[in-house]
Amino acid sequence: MKTMTCRDLGGPCELAHHGESADDVINAQDQHLKEAEKAGDATHQEARDAMKGRWRHPKRSMGWYRDTKAAFAALPDD
Repeated sequence: MKTMTCRDLGGPCELAHHGESADDVINAQDQHLKEAEKAGDATHQEARDAMKGRWRHPKRSMGWYRDTKAAFAALPDD
């Protein structure tokens, strides 16, 4: 299990996401940003828009995904 924060994933806060894989924390971040958007949290809007763009255009977003997977792999286990 490893931990990345919202900020580590491009967001504005320090909410911790835990997972066994980079995909786990990416999906947790996506859910967090959706919830922030629903709650009207404008501070997360830029990160939410970026995440939406990555889901819509995955080929263009492979650099971010590879970088995130590498950053996750480099983290120590919790």
